[in-house]
Amino acid sequence: MPTADSNQEFTRFVILFTRTAQPFTEPLIRRHVEYLRKLDREKRLVLCGPFIDYRGGMVIIKAASLEEARKIAADDPVVLEGAETCEIRTWLLSCEENNHLGMG
Repeated sequence: MPTADSNQEFTRFVILFTRTAQPFTEPLIRRHVEYLRKLDREKRLVLCGPFIDYRGGMVIIKAASLEEARKIAADDPVVLEGAETCEIRTWLLSCEENNHLGMG
């Protein structure tokens, strides 16, 4: 099975956020959105948005390593202020460009 290290070009990191009991205020949401805009300007942000059927959301980013992805997630204002917790998954893309991980 291919690894993230051997397929850095096709590796993304999925940050799964879960709301806590901490208040989710409009100023906090605005800081979170500005942070996402910063990631977008840095060409790190792939996709993001809240879940409709779950108290939380997901952000998909490009990062050089899992450690860097953890730092990016930890620096998000919603995490810094305790309004959300997060977990990170390393995601290896399967696409035509990599022949669906060599199995296509």
